[in-house]
Amino acid sequence: MGYVGANVRRLRLKRTMTQEALADAAGLHVNFIQRVEAGKVNLTLVSLVTLADALGVSPGNLLRPASLLEVKRGRPRGSTSRKV
Repeated sequence: MGYVGANVRRLRLKRTMTQEALADAAGLHVNFIQRVEAGKVNLTLVSLVTLADALGVSPGNLLRPASLLEVKRGRPRGSTSRKV
């Protein structure tokens, strides 16, 4: 189900939606959305269709091969100095 999670994340970000906004639009819990995007849940057909509807795409679009967008973790590197 890695393709589904990657596609959900890609389409959500393309629409500038937060995970919370997608969860609200789909009538699902935000933790479920997080697990879907992480590829840690097996979706039912009903959940797949619900997410596709909330994203405005056909369910088949969520099943197509996709690559995960790079997830940037941690603090951004910048010119801020550290006080000791």
